[in-house]
Amino acid sequence: MKIDEIRQGFGTLWDSVTEGWDRLRQSAAGALTRLRPGDDTALPAREHVDDTLWMPSAGWAMMGGEVFEDDDRLVVRLEAPGLEKEDFDVQVQGETLVVRGSKRFERESTEGRWRVMQCAYGAFQRTVPLPVAVRGEDARASYRNGVLRVELPKLAPGKPRTVSVQVG
Repeated sequence: MKIDEIRQGFGTLWDSVTEGWDRLRQSAAGALTRLRPGDDTALPAREHVDDTLWMPSAGWAMMGGEVFEDDDRLVVRLEAPGLEKEDFDVQVQGETLVVRGSKRFERESTEGRWRVMQCAYGAFQRTVPLPVAVRGEDARASYRNGVLRVELPKLAPGKPRTVSVQVG
């Protein structure tokens, strides 16, 4: 194998990794959510956790989401496992859906030690830009199986219009 072929192969590999990283960064940027533990989060004391990488004050989680649109509504779905429906505060603020909440730590019923602590706990806020105007006062939300679903009726129902513009 010639050195030029090795360089070309490495260059192709590097381009692929770079492209993949960029796509991951772009798609995950909105989903990466900071959780800020407070007194009510009930995290274990540091001396009860053996995980050397655990940092209770630096909790980050992926709160993946989807936005679906049809003629009459937008449906926003956010993955938020480990909460109860009472833990959410959902608001429409202009052209943005704002979801706030708090995820609390649940203790085990027996004595022991935490060996791995990878879940994030605390207060969070996740914002989702809305691509069309909605009637926020008519929105409905539900929470089931770790997914928050918010249905938002459109202000002006109908398909997005396509307008041809003549170039002069």
